[in-house]
Amino acid sequence: MLDNIKIRLQYILPKQGLTKFAGWFADKNAGFVTQWAIKLFAKAYKVNMNEAQKSELTAYATFNDFFVRALRDDARPIVVLDNQLAQPADGAVSQLGPINDDLIFQAKGHNYTTEALLAGQYQLAEKFRGGDFITTYLSPSDYHRVHMPCDGLLTEMIYVPGDLFSVNPLTAANVPNLFARNERLICVFETPIGSMIQILVGATIVGSIETVWSGCVNTQREGVIKRWTYPTAHSEGAVFLKKGDEMGRFKLGSTVINLFEPNTISFNSSLIPGYATRMGELLAVSVNDEKQTDESTGS
Repeated sequence: MLDNIKIRLQYILPKQGLTKFAGWFADKNAGFVTQWAIKLFAKAYKVNMNEAQKSELTAYATFNDFFVRALRDDARPIVVLDNQLAQPADGAVSQLGPINDDLIFQAKGHNYTTEALLAGQYQLAEKFRGGDFITTYLSPSDYHRVHMPCDGLLTEMIYVPGDLFSVNPLTAANVPNLFARNERLICVFETPIGSMIQILVGATIVGSIETVWSGCVNTQREGVIKRWTYPTAHSEGAVFLKKGDEMGRFKLGSTVINLFEPNTISFNSSLIPGYATRMGELLAVSVNDEKQTDESTGS
């Protein structure tokens, strides 16, 4: 009964208004009110501040400063072999596996299409037909910066306006097409293993989605799809990121979805829905080099 009430509320609550207000407050230095909110949040969600570069809560002037806190340089080692892909974020695996034709599994009884997720970009979606996906949910207590699984050259970025449903497991199990209807930022990279897409999905109370190359992309929320293309390698303005580099961040939220072309990667066999991820740990290996990795790790 309680779960049904929570889901119904998400359909009727003014999610845009709540999110706008939360973003406004989170960016304000409201003195003791801000400090009270940070301390209450850190206690409620058992946030591990020992990993942060600034471990004292009073070091953060705004809630957003605290929420997107940087970690110590040694807090998240990155897998080192060239054929190993790194986890992009702290969180938990929501779902992962093959893209069945054009269908991505959301939860029991719910699938959505790659084309819908990519806002109708059918030619782009076709590249990932029969490929692989992983959806990672970032809870409020997690580190909220998102990093690169592998080296990548940014080729395009698409901002897609949409709903702001929560993206927690309860909502994923009950709201059809959740990730294809929520606000999201689609980032397309060319990598040593082929094309890879990393999608930052917005949610209720997510004040902003940012990237390291463009800053905040959803400040105005104008309700229109926006698309940017980027220069080729070694050209002025090209955006190239190495494995483990920060690529974006959430200010309150959310979920990361990665798409890989067919026959390019094999996921870490330990990954199952609910598995707690840590940025930098093994996400997958490139298929062509899987045997090499097994031999080098002795597995």
